[in-house]
Order: sequence, then structure tokens, then C-alpha cells
Amino acid sequence: MRTRGYSLRTEETYVYWVRRFILFHQKRHPADLGVEGVTSFLSDLAVRMHVAPSTQNQARAALLFLYSKVLEIELPWLDEVLIAKHRRYLPVVLTPTEVRSLLHEMSGTTGLIANLLYGTGMRLLEALRLRIKDLEFERREIIVRQGKGGKDRVTVLPENLMLPLQQTSGPFRNCSATRI
Repeated sequence: MRTRGYSLRTEETYVYWVRRFILFHQKRHPADLGVEGVTSFLSDLAVRMHVAPSTQNQARAALLFLYSKVLEIELPWLDEVLIAKHRRYLPVVLTPTEVRSLLHEMSGTTGLIANLLYGTGMRLLEALRLRIKDLEFERREIIVRQGKGGKDRVTVLPENLMLPLQQTSGPFRNCSATRI
């Protein structure tokens, strides 16, 4: 998976699902299982475990990778296994007042990260991986390295976070406007 450019999180997730698949079938080798084995596992996830459609699709993708890339067993029927449909829900959206109230209750590193996530649109791992050299105070930019898909990008550094980032006692301590 690493040579194909998959992320570490994807690798961990696929290993998890393959392990669950093997345990579901009492540790039988996946090469000995066929369409019935995969179908029964995916059906069990949906019917007995009541997993979300995205979870079932994630397990399906892991099994598709296992059979086609690892075991090198072409299973054309696996492409025909029914993909669970996502239910359409109206999203729960907080009002700006509710967001301010929630963020006001948070403090310290957790509060700073929550404000970064809200103010910049970064993902959690992107915020947690930030380094001092990723902050451009003069240009009010944050360089996001190794974001989703392994891509680098630039996002806006909100003005209200500049001072807290410069004053924090964590990895951003003593950073000035010109320091990279």
C-alpha cells in the first residue's frame, strides 16, 4: 500500500477490515472464501451491526484491495456487490453565536486547535502536524503540509489567531512576525 501511495490511515483502516473479515470467518484464509464469504460479511455489517453506509463501503474497498492487489485474485463479482447508499440528512449547522459560545468555553491548546480548525478549515491532523515554519505571520498564511491526498496547500491565518499563536507556550513560543 505504501508503494502505491496510500496514506498510513488508509493502510491502518484496510488492515483493520481485513482482520475483521478473517475473524468473521473463523480465521479461514480469504483465498478459500468466495462471493458468499464477502457478501455475508458485508451483509452482516449492514444488518446485524447496523453500520453506516460509508463504513460498509470502507470495508468493501478494503476487501477489494485485498483480493485484487494482495492475493491477486480477480473477482469481477466484487465490483457487483451492492454498495450501500448514503442516507440524505439535513446537516446540523451551528449558528455563529453558538460557535462563538462553544469556542469561548475552550481554552489552552485544545481551544487554540479548535479555533484553528474553525477559522482555517483545516482537518484535525493538518492542525496537529503544524510546525513553526508553517506559519507565515507577515503574509497571514498557514502552509498545510501533507494534507488530504498527500498534497501541500496554503490557507489563510485568521487575524484573531495571530496573537494567541505567537504567545502560546507550546511549539509556537517566541515566534515573531518575520520568523519562519
